Amino acid sequence: MVTAKKNKNLVVIQLSGGNDYLNTIVPYNQGLYYDLRPSVNISQDSVLQIDSNYGFNPNMGAIKTLWDQGKVAIINGIGYPQPNRSHFRSMDIWHTAEPEKIGTEGWLGRVIKEIDPKKENVLTAVNFGRGLPRALGMRGVPVASVGDLATYGLFPDIQDQKLKEYALDAFAKMYGGEVKDPVMDFLGQTGTDALKGADILRTAPEKYESTIEYAANPMAQSLKSVAQVMFADLGTRIYYTQHGSFDTHSGELDTHAKLWNEVSGAVGDFYDDLKEHNKEDEVVIFIFSEFGRRIKDNGSGTDHGSGGVAFAIGGDIKGGMYGEYPSLLEKDQLDGDLHFNNDFRQSYTDILEDWFNLDAPEIVNGQFNKFGFIK
Repeated sequence: MVTAKKNKNLVVIQLSGGNDYLNTIVPYNQGLYYDLRPSVNISQDSVLQIDSNYGFNPNMGAIKTLWDQGKVAIINGIGYPQPNRSHFRSMDIWHTAEPEKIGTEGWLGRVIKEIDPKKENVLTAVNFGRGLPRALGMRGVPVASVGDLATYGLFPDIQDQKLKEYALDAFAKMYGGEVKDPVMDFLGQTGTDALKGADILRTAPEKYESTIEYAANPMAQSLKSVAQVMFADLGTRIYYTQHGSFDTHSGELDTHAKLWNEVSGAVGDFYDDLKEHNKEDEVVIFIFSEFGRRIKDNGSGTDHGSGGVAFAIGGDIKGGMYGEYPSLLEKDQLDGDLHFNNDFRQSYTDILEDWFNLDAPEIVNGQFNKFGFIK
């Protein structure tokens, strides 16, 4: 019997704004947690218990179900040296794997280059959302960025087919031909790639068949789009999307509950879709945020902190808790924050070496020990 070769896909979900670690993986058996969080806490009787010490936020039911199946790795205390509480700088560090200087290349941009060195597929990576995350950015590496897959394409607002054909022809000629100037050459290649990518991606939704009903929110619909592209087998290997804002300075309990209900539910729907299409062993889902929140609440929310949590989910994930949960004791805090105890580039190294079979050091700018959360 010939075993079909598995595709290796990575789906990255960015929780933008700084997810509150303490209210995501809740240390519900520590009285100190409730002392430090008198207002913004998750009650003991509502957590979804992991063990006798920790539990999931009650709005993470779908992820808890996957945890019970051994499909979820919880990466505790994740961060980097000399934490920065700026959203922009901290996210930039995660995107470029450069904590000490301003990086010019995204870590996933380097991955795309390794996967497709000859640039044969303009859809090796697709971002679902507006703009292009720095993680995917690298000069000469094509990445499609899709706001709405259902209407994606060049000049989608032109209804008359003949006018649209004229516009597309003009676009192709504008970016075609021999161009000597390097800047124009770069722009020309970008335009040509966009034309090719739009043409190919437009076919994905019509090929998609599924019994899964995704929720009617942006997070779920983004993951439905991921499924549509993945199941169309267009050669895409990296999928990126984000959800937020997790910047919960006030009104946190309601906002955080809604956000995690959307993220967890979307992941659950997507995973069910993977199983329906026999692809659960072909995907790793990586969920991260730029930093955690302060240990003490501010009355109705929490402010920017450090020390966070990330998740890896998939059929080839060794479920469990990885990394030590940071201490809440004052002597162990970092200026009122949770003290990170593992570098985020360790998790990247797991994904790069054990999933994509790539050499990690040049991509993550250093040698880092792996957790071993991939089978």
